[in-house]
Amino acid sequence: MKTLMDYTRAEDWVIAEKAFNSELLDKVEAIMSLGNGYMGLRSATEERYLKETRNLFVAGTFNKFHEDEVTELPNGADLISIEFFINGEYFTLDKGSYRDYRRELNIRTGELHRCFIWISPKGDEIDFHFYRIVSLKDIHVIAQRVEVKAINKDLDIKILSGIDGRMTNSGSQHFTDGEKRFYHKKYMQFIQSTTESNIDFVHTSTLSFFKGNMSFEPESSTIMDRRRIYSSFKVSLKAGEGMTIEKVSNVHTSRDLDNQGLSLEELQDKALKELKSAEAKGYISLAHESAKAWEETVWNSCDISISSAEAFDQLAIRFAQYHLRIMTPYHDNRMSIGAKGISGEGYKGHSFWDTEIFILPYYIFTNPKEARRLLEYRYLTLPGARRKARENNYRGAMFPWESAWLEDGEVTPVWGSADIVTGMRTKIWSGFIEQHISADIAFAVWQYYMATGDQEFMDTYGYEIIFDTAIFWTSRLEYSEEDKLYHINDVVGPDEYKEHVDDNAFTNYMAYWNIEKAMEYCDHIKANSKEVYHRLDKVLDLRGAYREWLDKKDKIYLPRAREEDGVMPQDKTYLTLEDIDLSKYKKQEQVGLMFLDYNLEQVNKLQVSKQADIMMLFFLLEGRFSMDIKKANWNYYEPRTLHDSSLSLSTHCVLASDMGDRALAYNLYKRACRIDLGENMHSSKDGIHAASIGGMWQCIVYGFGGVRMVDGHLRIEPRLPEAWRELSFTIEWRGQALRLTIDKQKLIIENLTGKEEVTFLHGGRTYRLLHKLELAMNDKK
Repeated sequence: MKTLMDYTRAEDWVIAEKAFNSELLDKVEAIMSLGNGYMGLRSATEERYLKETRNLFVAGTFNKFHEDEVTELPNGADLISIEFFINGEYFTLDKGSYRDYRRELNIRTGELHRCFIWISPKGDEIDFHFYRIVSLKDIHVIAQRVEVKAINKDLDIKILSGIDGRMTNSGSQHFTDGEKRFYHKKYMQFIQSTTESNIDFVHTSTLSFFKGNMSFEPESSTIMDRRRIYSSFKVSLKAGEGMTIEKVSNVHTSRDLDNQGLSLEELQDKALKELKSAEAKGYISLAHESAKAWEETVWNSCDISISSAEAFDQLAIRFAQYHLRIMTPYHDNRMSIGAKGISGEGYKGHSFWDTEIFILPYYIFTNPKEARRLLEYRYLTLPGARRKARENNYRGAMFPWESAWLEDGEVTPVWGSADIVTGMRTKIWSGFIEQHISADIAFAVWQYYMATGDQEFMDTYGYEIIFDTAIFWTSRLEYSEEDKLYHINDVVGPDEYKEHVDDNAFTNYMAYWNIEKAMEYCDHIKANSKEVYHRLDKVLDLRGAYREWLDKKDKIYLPRAREEDGVMPQDKTYLTLEDIDLSKYKKQEQVGLMFLDYNLEQVNKLQVSKQADIMMLFFLLEGRFSMDIKKANWNYYEPRTLHDSSLSLSTHCVLASDMGDRALAYNLYKRACRIDLGENMHSSKDGIHAASIGGMWQCIVYGFGGVRMVDGHLRIEPRLPEAWRELSFTIEWRGQALRLTIDKQKLIIENLTGKEEVTFLHGGRTYRLLHKLELAMNDKK
């Protein structure tokens, strides 16, 4: 597919669209989306197009459109629209012609810029520049700047802009039509409330006009219509004359922590006052403040530097870090990260295991405070997890496959797309039987604890999560009289092309690990933290739970590798299924092509996997399996894995690096980067792929940088791709910031904090670092 994307300005931190096509809007809207963790703004254009998707989401503001639907993030009012009528002609790039087109996102500053010269059907030539930010400094602010210059003719321009509440989520309207206000003939305000969750949204906006450095007030009128308020302005420009429009808006909701206790009237007053203050600063100052916040909070603390033969490699990881920041709610532990971030309607804003397994490690090693906040969210959802367990006749904490409100429990939709064979809706079984997420969250808690040593977190939150998920697993186990072992039947593992399987290896091993870890920590706190033990014993009956763990743990069936070839069965039946030629689908340019030939029931009966399953087990519990076993299973399962999930490529990249196949690892990294940044112009239409974004960081730091937490210890075994000359990045380990610089000859590790000694493993030896070490690299590793 011919791409419209241009990454030639990688050294300037810029991703760009080099030509415009109104049929291909969705990719750019998503990958160039703006945000700050509080809100996400999809980068639709100021003017309107038929196939656009205009999205504004505020994190954690879930609403249910109808009792038969699941909750989702509601699409807020459109604040960015600015429409132009030029000499009576409606401006759109679908009319007339244009030249010198460019739309760019500066990843370093978070600023969107679009420019071109438009030639109207009447021959009028106008030079347009559009700028936009969502402030990282003030999380409620959106700011825009439009520069318009008449080139060859005098222009009479009519401008329409305001607040449009007619937005929907693919047709579902989540808001009531609320109060509209127009203050001082300048400030527009529109109130909406979600229909089911009763969250008030306060949108406030104003426009200012300038010629040169002088402000002016054009002829204007304001219209209040159903679900919108907007102003109409009239401006005349002489040929060669220009003007600037600045639009500043803010968004507040009644659910925001900083708005708790305020009446709606007080919230309206607060929003108006803050808008006036932001307007007084002006766009340039607001953009400068936001850019400074990006530099101070992201790039100065966790930038990754790559010296590569391909500049795209550097740009791609910065793109990933940009999106990791704008999708993460730094401001509030009552919400987590959605599978599409907040860049689109995909997966309704819900959180999956994607957060803990693919995104959380980035924060564990770069911003432990934020990692803790994300895990606190899971602790706050324990009541819903316990309710889900009870509803399924289990005990303990059974975390939902898809999570939203703290108390919701399971919010996975029951029905999906049509079956190509039967024409019936396909049932989504993940919310019922994809249960490994409970162990995944426990694993994430342990990984955070090992990397940070945050004992207060464990005492307050962590132990309880690990214990309660272990209680769930012992209630989930099924005893077989035939082999006198406990099994976990009727599940979906990470490979979602295999439904209703028994003894999925990943699920069984992770459940075993969860119970084993619970026993270890129960013994520890009983001996060393009696107050914590007695508190949790009172809540969870640890004494009774421990007896059950002790009785069942070593009777859990754990699949073993076959003696003849070292291959471990992914589940009870996988190795007995029909084995077909998958070469057609392995070469596919877009995911899911197999479902043009087969339905899911048929795919369930073939040796084909959607994503890493056994390999994911080796990735998380790598210390428990030999390299020979890993290679044998790689050779068997990778040819049967289509990587139809965006979660798959990064895991395989890290494992390929571990196995010493640098060329393959590098190829997999580049493929992972191109899930969102690649040639397919529809790949991100529902939003960016958040787990893949986190996985890109894992490819570099876990894979090529060789940094891992293995069995509670820090291990560093770099393996640079041949195309890379040098890699440098910073991680945090138990309160110390470590800067790693790696080339083909040496590994340099600096303890930037330098307050405590750090112990790590490298090349089979244990090293102790207080200030700086330089180690020779064995390039054949």
